[in-house]
Amino acid sequence: MTLPISARPRRIRLNGEARMALLAVLPALAILGLFTVFPIFYSGYLSLQDWNGFDPESSWVGLQNYVDWFQSPVFWHSLSVTAAYVVGLTVLSLVGGLAVALLLNSGVRGVTLYRVLYFIPVVTATVAAATVWRYLLDPGSGLVNTVLRDLGIQGPNWLSDPTWALPAVILVGVWKRVGFNMVIFLAGLQTIPRVYYEAAMVDGATSWERFRHITLPLLSPTTLLVAIMTLIDAFLVFDVVFVMSNGTGGPVGSTEVLGFLLWREAFRYFNLGDASAIGWILFLIVLAVTLVQWRLFGRTARSGV
Repeated sequence: MTLPISARPRRIRLNGEARMALLAVLPALAILGLFTVFPIFYSGYLSLQDWNGFDPESSWVGLQNYVDWFQSPVFWHSLSVTAAYVVGLTVLSLVGGLAVALLLNSGVRGVTLYRVLYFIPVVTATVAAATVWRYLLDPGSGLVNTVLRDLGIQGPNWLSDPTWALPAVILVGVWKRVGFNMVIFLAGLQTIPRVYYEAAMVDGATSWERFRHITLPLLSPTTLLVAIMTLIDAFLVFDVVFVMSNGTGGPVGSTEVLGFLLWREAFRYFNLGDASAIGWILFLIVLAVTLVQWRLFGRTARSGV
């Protein structure tokens, strides 16, 4: 049977410009595939293996690595620490970023200077920033406790006390994140037409009422975007914890997030199968939380009401 001409598959023919464009992006695609796509799928394969990274052969264990982690109290402790860090960083950086953006959007002088000052921590190398903060939080000679002593307050052993170690790490994370959230919120605020505020002021609306009924609803798409990006960034934390805990995970594992647990299994104990399983569990958790967040708030954010 002969297919009609309209039903026959058509050959895709590339003109000269398209071929040159494809040729130009091939190196980038090759690098992306070699260093990003392939490692992702290979880590999934490794998560089903028992391998130390040195033996020429590995043994197939299936889902046993995942089962072992879900039965391990170490994993659940690390997950609870990660959840506390994620909640603390997300809430504080969202509120702080929005507050700074509102202040800068209110007509304060020197907006450009303040933008730069708040954004400097974002572009500062995380390892360098964490190292500086580790010295600032030193209980003996650190600047933070020195100032507190001058005020008549006895500062805690920030990074040596299980009660204060995680809050200290969260505050450093917030310090680095607020500037980024501020820039995104400020861009969102500047897209809201001023006529809405002028009409509300004519009707006698207070500052809080204008914020509650105009700013927050119209800023909801931006808030959703910032919340998702902050949440993903918080789940993937490792470098701040590693530097500030001096590679120990904090006192009594108080700052041992999942990223640190993954590093320890892979590069200290050389359990690459277990480490890959943690990586995929972390990916599935981030995916699930993001989808739930999008489901709960996405409709409101897309409608802007």
